[in-house]
Amino acid sequence: MTSRNRRIPSATRVVLTASASALLAACATSAPMDKPAEPAQVKPAAEAPAAPSARPTYGSFGVDTAGMDTSVAPGDSFFRFVNGTWLEKTEIPADRSSYGMFTKLAEEASRRTRELIENAASANAPEGSEVRKLGDVFASFMDEAAIEAKGLAPLKPELDRIVAINTRKELAAALGETLRTDVDALNTGDVTTSRLFGLWVTEDLNEPSRYAAYLLQGGLGLPDRDYYLVDNARFTEVRQKYQQHIAAMLTLAGIPDAEAKAKRIFELERNIARVHWTQVDTQDVTKVNNPWPRNELAKRAPGLDWEAYLGAAGLGQQREFIIWQPSALTGISKLVGSEPVQTWKDYLTFHTIARAAPFLPKAFVDESFAFHGRVLSGTKQQRERWKRGVDVTGEAMGEAIGKLYVEKYFPPEAKAEADKMVRNIVAALGQRIDTLAWMSPETKARAKEKLGTLQVGIGHPEKWRDYSGLEVVRGDAYGNAQRAWRFEYQRNLNKLGKPVDRSEWFMVPQLVNALNSPQQNSIIFPAAILQPPFFDPNADPAVNYGGIGSVIGHEIVHSFDDVGAQFDARGKLANWWTKEDAEKFKAAGQELAAQYSAYRPLPDLAINGELTLGENIADIAGVAIALDGYRLSLGGKPAPVLDNFSGEQRFFLGFGQVWRNKYREPTLRRILLTDGHSPSEYRASTVRNIDAWYQAFGAAPGQTLYLAPEQRVRIW
Repeated sequence: MTSRNRRIPSATRVVLTASASALLAACATSAPMDKPAEPAQVKPAAEAPAAPSARPTYGSFGVDTAGMDTSVAPGDSFFRFVNGTWLEKTEIPADRSSYGMFTKLAEEASRRTRELIENAASANAPEGSEVRKLGDVFASFMDEAAIEAKGLAPLKPELDRIVAINTRKELAAALGETLRTDVDALNTGDVTTSRLFGLWVTEDLNEPSRYAAYLLQGGLGLPDRDYYLVDNARFTEVRQKYQQHIAAMLTLAGIPDAEAKAKRIFELERNIARVHWTQVDTQDVTKVNNPWPRNELAKRAPGLDWEAYLGAAGLGQQREFIIWQPSALTGISKLVGSEPVQTWKDYLTFHTIARAAPFLPKAFVDESFAFHGRVLSGTKQQRERWKRGVDVTGEAMGEAIGKLYVEKYFPPEAKAEADKMVRNIVAALGQRIDTLAWMSPETKARAKEKLGTLQVGIGHPEKWRDYSGLEVVRGDAYGNAQRAWRFEYQRNLNKLGKPVDRSEWFMVPQLVNALNSPQQNSIIFPAAILQPPFFDPNADPAVNYGGIGSVIGHEIVHSFDDVGAQFDARGKLANWWTKEDAEKFKAAGQELAAQYSAYRPLPDLAINGELTLGENIADIAGVAIALDGYRLSLGGKPAPVLDNFSGEQRFFLGFGQVWRNKYREPTLRRILLTDGHSPSEYRASTVRNIDAWYQAFGAAPGQTLYLAPEQRVRIW
């Protein structure tokens, strides 16, 4: 689950990961199990069994009971109780760094999308139509013979421009030409970029009715500053292999003296890493709201020729920027002015080649995978080309595909059912706010006001993006990618100075994910996540509420997590809390952060409770309000018992099942360092803070997950 600002790990991005079987055998606590778990003692359901004729009303039960391991007590490891047999029998596919329910759905969405695109490619669609463009983008990427024949020729104009750089002004312009809107400041993992800076065009933190241009730290080729700066065996190895990778890419491109240049490029990036903010500081919205007038950039961040940089970036008329990490911007700018121009030219050359690698001959593709896939993620095998082609086409024309996807795979009935669930869960949060003992009436009123302005998008946007201005040339794979990048960049630049479009979607319908935008106070659920095991219109409502209902609850609560709670009903960064209530909320958050910081998924690396706080708040409160929403949906009637499970037991089983996931170790390590989400095992274990879970499964003192009532974190 995510927001444009805080995201559920999507299978198309980095979904959680780790290969070690010992990790998967560990229970969701900081301490390993030192004895075999006792058989689960699930208490008989209190509700009356349903009459046989009532069962078909619910359709399938909706939980893969064969994947459970009932030899494990739920109170020792709820994650293994729900998923243990699946974990033991499931292997991570060779082309994946992790595998779970998100991945499974993403693979299905990818197959469906391939069919839609290939149908487009084979259709005699008119020249210039969206369908024709989709087919041409995909077909161009799939034509490996043509790509091999062209060699490095598509890249030659860019490389020649880099060679021609002689002055720091020309260097600044070249760096400015690479600027793209490929970052999301509030979504951990999206801030680090191989471009010098990242541009984010979105609502102004101080006035959400207008767009602002945010500049963010960039410049790194590795996932985070820690990869450059932390001294341990794993990172030392990654650094060595990264330098080898840089040299290999330069050598493939015929660049002389590759090893020496690779060393200088790496040292430049390490100097950039030294001035980067940490992930925790980057997520602190009290530190990042720094409006700088354009005419003060040169004074506050000397070293970079800002006029040349912004002019080349198409931002020549922008009068103000919000600087997300001021000291990083200043430090990087200083390096532009102090490091040799030739070193920067080598840096630009390497990153130009690296970004183009997916569209170049096989040798470049294979070398890129060898480092980014095998070394950084632990993935054993490259994904089939058609899967990569689907991703490339989606990046270029995502909503054009989404339009076709919705037409074929998202019936109105599914939207109606999801809408009903959202209404119940929103109502449940409203009732919880009314009854909070720790919150004052004044803050409650403002919380209810904010809840009342929440926007909800289900399935797809109301209006589709226009791709008529995007030029696509069949047979020009790299050119198509370049034009698509520039098209998206210009689309974002065009927002500046115009009224905010609050109907804009920040995800495509075929994406298995969900989103909350604090600045819009909106939530979005793409069509592709609205399918089993998350959601099935014919399945047991308890399982649907445990699955997609908890996702819905999670996204709603993001408007009230540690970051979202700092935005008011209009989406403005403004305090709406009394001092006393804010202190109580912060104290509860600190308690939750400490709980998660005690979890150690790897022997040498724990969860960062501060970095993951917002997601963990959203998980706990999301489950709680989804359960309340399920209870509301019953209309006062008892839930039936199905397969000897009560309604509330099925609810929690549905929740635990969606976090079924396995990881490779390198990816898990990266997630723990850079991602705001806890690994799946620990997300499933959030139930230890929910009173109803104890009642449903009889978790008792002495069991690993058990928390005494006064130790359970209660926020919303």
